[in-house]
Amino acid sequence: MEEKILFVLKNVLGLESATKALSQQNCDKWDSLRHLNLIVELESEFGVEFDPEEISGMKCFEDIERVLTQKL
Repeated sequence: MEEKILFVLKNVLGLESATKALSQQNCDKWDSLRHLNLIVELESEFGVEFDPEEISGMKCFEDIERVLTQKL
């Protein structure tokens, strides 16, 4: 799961690489539009649907991993 999340983050945010330390606070490219694109790609990649509270709470790699772990 970790590698798939990092792959999606890297591609959606247009980064050369992504690490588990990635967050909205330390990535200038992670704006509101890319956040929505990220959610769509994660839903597609993992076959899940996020509710609004989950979407607004996914602000870093760890948040994304936690929510996905609960869903899968």
